[in-house]
Amino acid sequence: MIERYNCPEISDIWDDYHKFKTYLEVEIALIEALEGVKIPEGISKVVKEKAKIDPKRIFEIEKTTKHDVIAFCTSITENLPKDISKYFHFGCTSSDIIDTATTLQIKQSVELIIHQTEKLIKALNIQAEKTKHIICMGRSHGMNAEPMSFGCKFLSSYAEFSRRLEDLKQFHQKQMTGQLSGAVGNYTVLTPEIEKAAIEKLGLKVEPISTQVIPRDRIISLVNITASIASAIERLATEIRHLHHSDINEVYEGFAEGQKGSSTMPHKKNPVSGENLTGLSRMIRSHLIIAHENNTLWHERDISHSSAERMMLPDNLGLTFYCLRRLTSTVENLVINDETIQKKVLNNYHYLSSYVLHRLIAENRATREELYKLVQSASFESNSPLQFKEMLEKSDLTEESDLSFIASLDEKTIRGIYLKHVESIFERVKAQYKSQLNS
Repeated sequence: MIERYNCPEISDIWDDYHKFKTYLEVEIALIEALEGVKIPEGISKVVKEKAKIDPKRIFEIEKTTKHDVIAFCTSITENLPKDISKYFHFGCTSSDIIDTATTLQIKQSVELIIHQTEKLIKALNIQAEKTKHIICMGRSHGMNAEPMSFGCKFLSSYAEFSRRLEDLKQFHQKQMTGQLSGAVGNYTVLTPEIEKAAIEKLGLKVEPISTQVIPRDRIISLVNITASIASAIERLATEIRHLHHSDINEVYEGFAEGQKGSSTMPHKKNPVSGENLTGLSRMIRSHLIIAHENNTLWHERDISHSSAERMMLPDNLGLTFYCLRRLTSTVENLVINDETIQKKVLNNYHYLSSYVLHRLIAENRATREELYKLVQSASFESNSPLQFKEMLEKSDLTEESDLSFIASLDEKTIRGIYLKHVESIFERVKAQYKSQLNS
């Protein structure tokens, strides 16, 4: 990960020292499961006391062995008595150690991402509640459509991120598997019972069937989730960027003391967080193709996936965490121009077309097609609520309707029409995702 987007919380999990430390944890769990079954008691105690993690020494040995796990094992066993060292890495393969350790690293990373997603959900909930009764212009195709609750913008993302949180929790609960099944997964030396004892010590589930590697569809599941999180991030970031637009000016990102928006134009406050998150979301989704292509290995296993995963997994999880944290801050510090937002509703009237059309349909004998054409023509040609009303009243099609309310529109009337169900929408969403908010 480049330093600009580095989050030590995640990158520390994937650095060389922690990786080899995790290898050692898996090796020790295996030794403990073997003791009294296939090897003498007390081996694990000596290993714990004398084993040292020294990445520099490991890389030095690897220059000769051209094999990272052998180099790791040699760096450990050269510090052990000979009668102890011979039982280190007993009966297992490199993939047993690497894949199980990788699962532990993924587990630790996902736990941090879950926690950060919960923070974002709470921030979205706060903004949704705070802006629930701000009436704004809803848009379709980028065009003014009908008024709506500004809070529903945040509520929609609250619901989407709640679904992604459910996905993360399900993955954390069901997909964290380890293996210690030996070459091609057939337990030549080890046994399923030994594997189970060791894997459970590590807090993982046993992979039901490994082929010397843990099936890569599990990593596909993970990257599918992070890609969906990235899409949710980009959707909200893009909405903020649109609302930030000079000609819309409904929100802007918090602008810190001393912050500059342009090297030559001092007046600018750019949506830099939203733009940054948009670009990084595309980067996260780019890992999907790698994850899917890594699923196909030759026969029981090869290591064509290994080089890609060394880069992809730390970057994917690190960027996901970074983006969630940055979006949380952006949402928390968003400046909302209430007055500007609501003026756009109160200074307009064309959005009444749908409401008026359906009143006319209910109150008159004319067909929907006839009334639609009439309302459309009035909307296109009128320049004021009064003119809109007069054009409708001139037609014989509307003789049974009282349209006097159009010319005297006020905020109360508009709210009564367009916000009457906002409380029930909020209640429904909160009921659906209550468990996520209370995490």
